[in-house]
Amino acid sequence: MTVHPWIPTRRRLIDTLLAAIAPVSICVFALGGLSVWAASGNAGSPPRIGVTHARLYVPFGETPETAAFFRITNTGDAPDRLVKVTSPAVTGEISFSRHRMTQGASAHSERTDSLPVPGRGMLDMSPHTGDVIVPVTHRWKAGDLVPFTLYFAHAGRVETLAVVVRPGQEGV
Repeated sequence: MTVHPWIPTRRRLIDTLLAAIAPVSICVFALGGLSVWAASGNAGSPPRIGVTHARLYVPFGETPETAAFFRITNTGDAPDRLVKVTSPAVTGEISFSRHRMTQGASAHSERTDSLPVPGRGMLDMSPHTGDVIVPVTHRWKAGDLVPFTLYFAHAGRVETLAVVVRPGQEGV
């Protein structure tokens, strides 16, 4: 009797099952392990943003711009980016600036579209790191409070009040 190759025999079915059982078992075990790992919170958490120590420099003379600084903490595992800042007390576009060193060890400031906030880290703005460039549309005095809304790529918006300070005051 001739056996056609396309007809499964009992032996072929057992061999196929034995060959498939190892990779299928490993996949099921890996998927189960990843599910338990993620369900227990070890897969990371989204950005959780907090804003403190908000300061705005008193505008000097007839300068058209001043700088605002914020201490932004991220207690989440994932990084985020500060992408926009607005204020009802400001007309005009608020932008970002970053401090850079050149090859000759001199410093300059350059405009940027966003500022990074590391996961489980902090962005502590200062004249030496990064800042928010604010058009001067009002003559603020030291001690005034100016409302700002900070927008983040993933965490959404955070509202805060910045106190107007003189440069060099309060560690700025």
